[in-house]
Amino acid sequence: MPQVTMRGNPVTLVGDEVKVGDKARDFTVVANDLSTVTLNDTSGVRIFLSVPSLDTGVCDAEVRRFNEEAASLEGVKVYTISMDLPFAQARWCGAAGVENVVTLSDHRDASFGQNWGVLIKELRLLARAVFVVDSSNTVTYVEYVPEVSSHPDYEKALAAAKAAK
Repeated sequence: MPQVTMRGNPVTLVGDEVKVGDKARDFTVVANDLSTVTLNDTSGVRIFLSVPSLDTGVCDAEVRRFNEEAASLEGVKVYTISMDLPFAQARWCGAAGVENVVTLSDHRDASFGQNWGVLIKELRLLARAVFVVDSSNTVTYVEYVPEVSSHPDYEKALAAAKAAK
């Protein structure tokens, strides 16, 4: 597993590391309308953002940035997954004017966190990571951000999404 820290302190990630070339792993999360969403409910080229909480500065800035970029990413869907409750996610999206990113909650089962290797054992939060999945459900880009409070490499993630088919 990648070494990840939060505020400089090492954390333990639960699950197996996702690598480029892997098949995308299934998950069960909750949408803002409380419906269940699985990998099979998504299609095409997708960016999955894993974040600790939308109510933190870095997560807020990250999702706003991907929201802006998503408007010009033809055929690419962006999903942000956190442990935030669906109600909080909907409130945040409304307040932030986020309309091009779908927020999903992993609070119920930690399914995405465990299956994609981003669940922080000590905190039951998700580590910051970016995954690009192509239309054949193959992972084409992975970034486990080494320090949870740091930003991902936006340019590399966006280039990977544009290159995916």
